[in-house]
Amino acid sequence: MAVIDISMPTLNGIDAARELARSCPKTKVILLTQHEEQQYVHEALRARVRGYVLKNQMAGDLIHAIQEVSKGGTYLSPGVSRAVMEAYCSRCEDATDPLSGRERQVLQLIAEGRSTKDVAPLRGISVKTAESHRSRLMQKLDIHETASLVRYALRRSLLQP
Repeated sequence: MAVIDISMPTLNGIDAARELARSCPKTKVILLTQHEEQQYVHEALRARVRGYVLKNQMAGDLIHAIQEVSKGGTYLSPGVSRAVMEAYCSRCEDATDPLSGRERQVLQLIAEGRSTKDVAPLRGISVKTAESHRSRLMQKLDIHETASLVRYALRRSLLQP
């Protein structure tokens, strides 16, 4: 089991959960967050997060979440029920993310203000590969400037405003 914060530098909690689901599929993730908004809950659920605990309700909720998730269940803080319903109702609107996991990671780092040369060692790839990911994601999103990439990353919950 892993308890992670949604707001982490370099790799946000949602992408960390995706990475854990891919590399350690038996690891159950509980996400701590201050965000009740639908976009965050939706992305977390898509990332296979088993628990979503609001920090303002953390004291009692975290214990319940750990107990429930350890038994194979899921746990959502009561404060996010509206967001869960909105996410469910809008799932057809936002069917797929056009970016690969690596492209999302590169996008997050760029949106955090890192240069392509800085991205390469952080992701364990060459500078040329980082440039290729950046170019491909800009092409896929039809975005041609960094400011628009930052706005896209904010809308997709890849970084905090």
